[in-house]
Amino acid sequence: MGNRLIAAIQKSGRLSEKSLEMIKSCGIDFYADSRALKASASGFPLDFLFVRDDDIPGYVSDGVADIGIVGRNELDESGIELEIVRDLGFASCRLSIAAPPAFEYKGLESLEGKRIATSYPRILQSILNEKGVKATPVVVSGSVEITVDAGIADAIADLVSTGTTLKMNGLEEKECIYRSSAVLVSRKDLEEEKKIALRSLLERLDAVMLARHKKYILFNLPKDRLEKAAEVIGGMKSPTVTPLMDEGWISVQSAVDEGRFWSVFKELKALGAEGILVMNIEKMTE
Repeated sequence: MGNRLIAAIQKSGRLSEKSLEMIKSCGIDFYADSRALKASASGFPLDFLFVRDDDIPGYVSDGVADIGIVGRNELDESGIELEIVRDLGFASCRLSIAAPPAFEYKGLESLEGKRIATSYPRILQSILNEKGVKATPVVVSGSVEITVDAGIADAIADLVSTGTTLKMNGLEEKECIYRSSAVLVSRKDLEEEKKIALRSLLERLDAVMLARHKKYILFNLPKDRLEKAAEVIGGMKSPTVTPLMDEGWISVQSAVDEGRFWSVFKELKALGAEGILVMNIEKMTE
């Protein structure tokens, strides 16, 4: 694969889908058959290896791949030290303590002397050590939820999304102890050509990620209220302003944080803004 950047990506699953979707959003074209283990991008020096998610840290560490997209939980559980170059913000999940409703839980100290079933013993043990709690992790590769009913453990530490599976097995979520999301990792000894390719990829990723959290708005406004509207919008250095045919009115364009959008919308309406249009942004820089 020469001087092309090699990326290790999960072969299948939600993380794989989101990873490839983000890369395509960066304007990088490729074709990946669901049965293929390799693929190459056209127009950008990037090749893919499709592997198991828990193998990705090892592939990058061993130099088989240059970069990888992996859940932070898999990276931390592996114990392999890699450079995290970006937190990509998707595939978010949480590792939580769960136990039967009757289990009186008042914090991690309630686990003193208990057996805790988990598929993430390294992460769990690190958190227990940090809190000075002495408990026994019971390593289970799957179906962690049934271990309490089977008498194998007193509580569990497992990834939780909705909590439905816990309830089906007579458990309830007691406390979130760790949060994870997809991260882009890199080996530390990249050759110069691959460093250049990675910087170019990061520029594209940053533009895509920034756009995900912004909305582009256009609205008409009485000219004498522009200064107050600019204060409401905030964010970008200066909104784009265009005179309208109606004397005393202007058209304003700007980007706003999605989390602030509804409060901005309400304040602009109060200032007399009309014809407010809202659009998604594909990519942007600040």
